[in-house]
Amino acid sequence: MARYHPGVLLLLPPSEGKATPTDGPPLDLAALSFPTLTRARRSVIRDVADLCRADPDRARRVLKLGPSQDDALAYNRRLRRAATLPAAGLYTGVLYEALGYAKLSAAARRRADGSVLVFSGLWGAVRLTDRLPHYKVPISTSLGVPLVSLWRHLLAEPLAAAAGGGLVVDLRSTPYAAAWRPSGELARRTVRVAVLAERRVDGHVVRQPVSHFNKAAKGRFARALVLDPTDEPADLLARAHDAGLDGELTTRLDRPHLELVEREVTP
Repeated sequence: MARYHPGVLLLLPPSEGKATPTDGPPLDLAALSFPTLTRARRSVIRDVADLCRADPDRARRVLKLGPSQDDALAYNRRLRRAATLPAAGLYTGVLYEALGYAKLSAAARRRADGSVLVFSGLWGAVRLTDRLPHYKVPISTSLGVPLVSLWRHLLAEPLAAAAGGGLVVDLRSTPYAAAWRPSGELARRTVRVAVLAERRVDGHVVRQPVSHFNKAAKGRFARALVLDPTDEPADLLARAHDAGLDGELTTRLDRPHLELVEREVTP
């Protein structure tokens, strides 16, 4: 397996939207990145598949599936036999559309392959080149042990090694951010990114979290970093500008934070 030494490591959440592979090879757990996770992945896959086969009603509750999501049960039952796609093609949500992996140059795709990690309730963390089947397993799932706790324990060592001495840019949503929290010196070079919108409320300008724009902004920002990587936090403002975004870099408790701001306030 290739060894990567990126100047920046980009941490992304998965997307709810996924393509359905039709003719790719079946899952090969041994071929996925971070082989120290193989045993846990195998166990989680088995538990999810068994649950979806044996007790669909309980599976809907555990996996937080709605009444129109029975197809997710079918996908989860055949995880080991289903066709696969590289993660770069499997995830199809707003963030990944904005990242635009398929439209990157060959050199930029290689940088993305080496610098992007996608967090997942089923896999822990994977790279964009890892081949995966369609699945539905939220990070909030508990299969006796909460998945977020399982991965937090197992991801610490391999992801610290993946980060090396470079910059880490954390674009994950809150549930997935809980699956790995860099510590010590690594935490001081991990930039947590938030996307906010400026609004005028009762005559005052306030910043509020946003939803759809959040994902699109993070995808555009990740694309800018893939196109022009950096290992310097101060350069992130320029990358935000490249993505058509305003940015503000601050330090809190000796740790860098970047706010990407959608400005809709008139003077």
